Amino acid sequence: MATMPEAPAVTTAAAPVLTGHKVGWVFLSLTRIAIGFVFLWAFFDKLLGLGFSTCRTVADDGTFTIDAFCDKAWINGGHVTEGYLVYGGNVNSPFHDFFVSLGAQRWTDWIFMAGLLGIGFALMAGVGTKLALFTGPALLLFMYMTQMWPATNPFLDEHIIEGLAIIGIVLVELGHQSIGLGTWWRKKVGVKHWTV
Repeated sequence: MATMPEAPAVTTAAAPVLTGHKVGWVFLSLTRIAIGFVFLWAFFDKLLGLGFSTCRTVADDGTFTIDAFCDKAWINGGHVTEGYLVYGGNVNSPFHDFFVSLGAQRWTDWIFMAGLLGIGFALMAGVGTKLALFTGPALLLFMYMTQMWPATNPFLDEHIIEGLAIIGIVLVELGHQSIGLGTWWRKKVGVKHWTV
């Protein structure tokens, strides 16, 4: 009489063991939050004209005046991408003319501001980081393209470094997040959901 082979034993994967120091994981989350704050602060400064990059006038001697909530604020009808794309870009960039033409169009304000808000919120809260994984570096790459080539380095500047940091941090933190709402959110929607 033939015997049936035994069914293989069912095994469950063990939870990943965290390597590295706990403080390192905390600082990884703090770096994500800090980069998110850069995006979120830029959003609120441009929205309200808080006087940091919007509504600040610098005199020839280096002194400055702040006119908070001025006409350049988006809430007052200011065209927030025009200053950066039309007047703030590097005229030697191979993409200068392209970005100047974009900066003259008002629809770019909506995309830029939505990007700043969404990326900033996702990175600070730790929720929606999969979206920020793609949109953050893409926005930073476009900003880099307006400024290339950097004056202090042959090709590298803070836009590239922040973009690489976003990619690395988000991918690592999909497994473990020390600070943020990501762990809670993954339990709610599942780890494969696009809003994780």
